[in-house]
Amino acid sequence: MLHGKRVLLIVSGGIAAYKSLDLIRRLRERGAGVRCVLTAGGAHFVTPLSLAALSEDTVFTDLFSLTTESEMGHIRLSREADLLVVAPATADILAKMAHGRADDLATTALLATDKPVLIAPAMNVRMWNHAATQANLRTLESRGVLRVGPVEGDMACGEYGPGRMSEVMEIVAAVESFFADRSPLAGKRALVTSGPTHEPIDPVRYIANRASGKQGHAIAAALARAGAATTLVTGPTHEPDPAGVTVVRIESAAEMLAACKAALPADVAVFAAAVSDWRIAAQAGQKIKKNAGAPPQLSLAENPDILATLAAPGNLRPRLVIGFAAETEKVVENAQAKLKRKRCDWIVANDVSPATGTFGGSDNTVHLVTGKGVEDWPPMSKTDVAARLIERIGMALAERA
Repeated sequence: MLHGKRVLLIVSGGIAAYKSLDLIRRLRERGAGVRCVLTAGGAHFVTPLSLAALSEDTVFTDLFSLTTESEMGHIRLSREADLLVVAPATADILAKMAHGRADDLATTALLATDKPVLIAPAMNVRMWNHAATQANLRTLESRGVLRVGPVEGDMACGEYGPGRMSEVMEIVAAVESFFADRSPLAGKRALVTSGPTHEPIDPVRYIANRASGKQGHAIAAALARAGAATTLVTGPTHEPDPAGVTVVRIESAAEMLAACKAALPADVAVFAAAVSDWRIAAQAGQKIKKNAGAPPQLSLAENPDILATLAAPGNLRPRLVIGFAAETEKVVENAQAKLKRKRCDWIVANDVSPATGTFGGSDNTVHLVTGKGVEDWPPMSKTDVAARLIERIGMALAERA
């Protein structure tokens, strides 16, 4: 759910600050990146070293740090996050937020941000119930600030009542709920194919190609981050399984087609795998022995056309079917012909000539071919190609809803 999300955690001065250490650990377990801002008050309860060790990132404390401001800056710090979480959110920091104070790094980042903010209030029950705190809370909520808690419980001061900071897992659930509600593909089902296929010749040899699976795996990961329930059908590859994705491993084209059919229905299908066009008509049951001067005669048969099969009209056809065209010449022209021939909705075309380094590399240059025309995308990483494609997918599915 949180894979690839970036959280800026602001730890202010309250006894509940000790919970922030576990909060960092729980968020990171779920794939989120966490960067911390520690107030002067917060530093009385937890240390920058503890936060840095758990977040594996720099902890920021000083608004007037020459190094921090020259390399990061409070503006960039607040805007590089997807969500700002204030935990604990004391009465003092809530008052500063409500009135636009910016007298330290934490409040300056909060005032400078254009990203959503989630607060987890923590304070004495009398402070929580005070009219000033409640007025500040109403002001913040009217501006769209999100809140989790507080809850009733025993206070460090010995009193009992509302004001105790929510437990860590409640805060984690609030963060997950925030991203789920805002995921452009939440509730959608996605199918992605990736990698090469291996077509056996005999028990030890096979026909294959140079596809690495990097692009297909990046697309599956981006779909999952956007909230889609994603199934990845992949041929043999060294790429790690994307977080939050159901992975089905296959070897041959026939196995890939069967796995894709089993994964339907889906709202969107992205066929990024480099499927072998041919297979051996009759696989040898034993290893073919080498005979001097007499190489074996291999009879080839055409593999099933996975893209054309699943793009064909029918009840299980995904609403959006996207194919890939790996070409070495006439890239756009061949892709346009493939779009018509396969009856899919889009084709992502790229040049895989050896000089490009696309097969096995981390970068790609693609052209998005649709019925409306051709978009020439600039060179970018395969991760960025995936992110841009998923953005387009979200827009297209919204238009077709």
